[in-house]
Amino acid sequence: MAGHVTENLQRLRATLPDGVVLVAVSKFHPSEALAEAYEAGQRVFGESRALELEAKAAELPGDIEWHFIGHLQTNKVKKVVAAASMIHSVDSDRLLRTIDAEARKAGRCPGVLLQLHVAREETKFGFTPAELLEFVTPQLVASLEGVEFRGVMGMASNVDDEERIRADFREIRRVFYRLKSTVFASSPRFDTVSMGMSHDWPVAVQEGSTMVRVGTSIFGEREY
Repeated sequence: MAGHVTENLQRLRATLPDGVVLVAVSKFHPSEALAEAYEAGQRVFGESRALELEAKAAELPGDIEWHFIGHLQTNKVKKVVAAASMIHSVDSDRLLRTIDAEARKAGRCPGVLLQLHVAREETKFGFTPAELLEFVTPQLVASLEGVEFRGVMGMASNVDDEERIRADFREIRRVFYRLKSTVFASSPRFDTVSMGMSHDWPVAVQEGSTMVRVGTSIFGEREY
């Protein structure tokens, strides 16, 4: 794949609208591939395993912005907080409070995205829209000083039906705007709608995504 990473990134950047952040999903890819992407100007990388994130963060340049995008278990939070500037997958009260506690201990304040579950698959993690809107209150936000609420994240159903995918993205965006106009009305940094991956990001962007998570289109198929 060497050499192709730069071309793939250039092609992707040429089609991505201004204002949409590209998270290069680098999980399971070797550090050499990330280094090539870095040389091509990419600075935001997404990892989904705590140990892999820790190892790559130690090995690669210090100005990389690491995002944790996988399901996060509470016993791995300490490692992730040490390296990640944003955690996309906050899917429970317990996880959020664990991140807050570990971040305060470490003197850090990572950005967090609240994960929504709107997809048809039962296996996906996250809050339903109703659960999330009930969960996020001004009292909750005020009680957590070790995290910065930055927005929401979600995935569309893994189907071929574009209307269903569009409807899922629309629902994620709707919940974001609802929170943005109420609890986070005075929080300019609550500005992120992370949705869209290699196969569906163009639809996600049309439906209001501000951050896409793309791996395969940059690095090729993963080497497990």
